[in-house]
Amino acid sequence: MSTPAPQGGPPPGAPVGGAVLAAPADMQAHAAQPLHPPQLARPRRDTGILLGAIIGYIVVGVAILLVIAYLALVLGGTILFIAGFMALIPLTIVLLGAWWLDRWEPEPIGVRIFAFLWGAGSSIVIALLVDTAAQVFIKAHGGPNGVTEFVQAVVQAPMVEEGAKGLGVLLIFLVANKYFDGPVDGIVYAATVAAGFAFSENIQYFGLGIADAKSLGDVIFLFVLRGLLSPFAHAMFTSMTGLFIGLAALRGGRWLGVLFAIIGWIPAVLLHAFWNGSLSFVSDFFGYYLVVQVPLFVLTIVMVVLLRRREVRLTQQRLGDYAAAGWFNQGDIISIATPGGRRQARAWAAMRGVRPVMKNYIRDATRLALTRNRIVVGRDRASAQLDEAALLTRISTERAQLRAAAAAPVAPPPPGF
Repeated sequence: MSTPAPQGGPPPGAPVGGAVLAAPADMQAHAAQPLHPPQLARPRRDTGILLGAIIGYIVVGVAILLVIAYLALVLGGTILFIAGFMALIPLTIVLLGAWWLDRWEPEPIGVRIFAFLWGAGSSIVIALLVDTAAQVFIKAHGGPNGVTEFVQAVVQAPMVEEGAKGLGVLLIFLVANKYFDGPVDGIVYAATVAAGFAFSENIQYFGLGIADAKSLGDVIFLFVLRGLLSPFAHAMFTSMTGLFIGLAALRGGRWLGVLFAIIGWIPAVLLHAFWNGSLSFVSDFFGYYLVVQVPLFVLTIVMVVLLRRREVRLTQQRLGDYAAAGWFNQGDIISIATPGGRRQARAWAAMRGVRPVMKNYIRDATRLALTRNRIVVGRDRASAQLDEAALLTRISTERAQLRAAAAAPVAPPPPGF
């Protein structure tokens, strides 16, 4: 499973931002042969994140109830149910895309649920309040016309909606900073927030379309247009905000995240405005979609793939610091920090009945690498060092279990297998 640990100290210049604490002599030996590891630290509770989670879930819970009440009032129970079922399809598409992007270092499920509920609830409430205030103002000054409708669609909606969705991503960065490691995390959280927003918005659009439709064909056309051709539209817009907040995470500092969120909000608004505004001018929507929107989506996919590759390289680099200090060896890094190595490691663990242990080992080691990066860039260094100690404890225990499985004989397959 592993190769012998490298001899000697860290190579010149390897550990940056404070050297990795060298593993004890017995742990260095354990990195090369099966020895029971020492216990280094006890897991700790982060009361700040816990308090933020309680407050955050209360806020999004109230917002979700308000959105449900609003949609039920506007659409009625039967249409709300049908439209909600229709909206599940584009929601599933977007969430599967976010899951694919998040596979390398999955974010905590609780944070992702908050992101979704913020998009489906709080962002919608903010957008509805601003839209209602704008409509009251417009009616008080002569009523709506073509110009006001265009401004609302191309200026108001992009600015308010991207601000509301981006605020959710920023709150995650500010409160759950330890789970926000870079651009990939920013895009994952942004896509999840956007998926929630689009879900509630689609319910309204599908419901109104069903109520006004003259035939089943009208409903099908609306579903294809919003549900199948543009499920990633909101995710693509808001990913710009998430991308820039993630860039701030690489450099450390919560206030830098606020500044970068504002910077990222600008391209998010521009992309959203371009999408809304173009629909007012083009006569051939499908031609426009193929010539403009498909290339934009492809460029977004290319950017995401490149960012994922960067995350893989960062994991390898930071785990190299620990290998130099005796916590891992190069064979471990191949198993943990390469896609092919992970597949082989999981297959090996499945043969020995310890696949869940290997899954946790890979997850914790990857989290350790990103925690190390927080120490390197000086972002919440004291908190990161406590997280580092807790992760090393878990990794040591998981490593001992995997070593025991490696030493045990493999049971032969059942007859006829």
